[in-house]
Amino acid sequence: MNHIYLDYNATTPVDPRVLEAMLPFYRDEYGNPSSSHGLGRRAQEAVQRARAQVAELIGCESDEIVFTSGGTESSNLAIQGHLLQRAPDGNGHLVISSIEHPATVEPAQWLQRCRYELSIVGCDSAGVVNPADVASAIRDETILISIMHANNEVGSIQPIAEIAAICRDAGVALHVDAAQSAGKIAVDVEQLGADLLTLAGHKFYASKGVGALYVRRGVQLEPVLRGAGQERGLRPGTENVAQIVGLGAAAELAARELPATDKQLAGLRDRLHQALADAAGSRLTVHAATAKRLPNTLSISFPGVSGAELLDKIPQLCASTGAACHSGTTKMSATLAAMGVSEELARGTIRLSVGRFSTEQDIDTAARLLIDAWRQSS
Repeated sequence: MNHIYLDYNATTPVDPRVLEAMLPFYRDEYGNPSSSHGLGRRAQEAVQRARAQVAELIGCESDEIVFTSGGTESSNLAIQGHLLQRAPDGNGHLVISSIEHPATVEPAQWLQRCRYELSIVGCDSAGVVNPADVASAIRDETILISIMHANNEVGSIQPIAEIAAICRDAGVALHVDAAQSAGKIAVDVEQLGADLLTLAGHKFYASKGVGALYVRRGVQLEPVLRGAGQERGLRPGTENVAQIVGLGAAAELAARELPATDKQLAGLRDRLHQALADAAGSRLTVHAATAKRLPNTLSISFPGVSGAELLDKIPQLCASTGAACHSGTTKMSATLAAMGVSEELARGTIRLSVGRFSTEQDIDTAARLLIDAWRQSS
């Protein structure tokens, strides 16, 4: 069976060019970057080149990049690390939004159990956080605000630059989860005003198991892991050279191809939306339709059916009923709940996300399969 893959927000395939860059570091260049011999030095040079490539993608300096095992570790290091460094006794306050990924929510709630205070600001019906609500949540003891750049379920893009200005005026650090936005839209730490920023390699055509955290110069973190001191002591452990090289290659490709990628993805998404709308009309609901959205993301609700049951009827279509982390559960996602979506609309929601290797034929076939399955079910 030939699969139609429309789940790029869950993970992306490794780009063949990225894999090609990685292979020598599995086969021949297997040195430990901490070793002083030739193999070790070449491994270290490869890591530093990848660091520069990632820095170029987000507009920072190479020494502000810390390599991690992925987005979850990056966000944990940013959130836990900054609060533990600034307020080791637990006398501190953290603000997040109601639409954050579990990689932000879980460490925030863990800190709350460790006597830190936590505030959660809501969003509007389009899945957008109001900067004024963030400003209202800030207290004298606020240490960090963590707001995602773009929502992984509905694609809504947050007003990060406005929030960053509020943070600067209050003397509060800002962490931005850019795992879902990097490689799809421009991510520039200076324009955004981020002090800490999360990247996940498998969201932009690198492999699973590698990511990075941007740490603005002067921002202090307490390590979450303890070890030999790699990555400036913030992420100890022998570097995963092959995957780091792949992350660097993916970052370079994303930076070079971004303008064309944005247009391509938006075109495919809109083609899919139009095909579905032509068949089902106003009965379809597009979540976050009035918000500025990721160009590749279409979160859409089919009336009168279960999104999970609809996808079960189309085994060749790879898509999601919400964030992939929550697949298999019938509980309404936190994002849709925060947006005030009714249980009926949430039940029929499917997230369709296109990517670099999606084709117009994929889009047309997927639309036909979805409409046929919906008509059979409703």
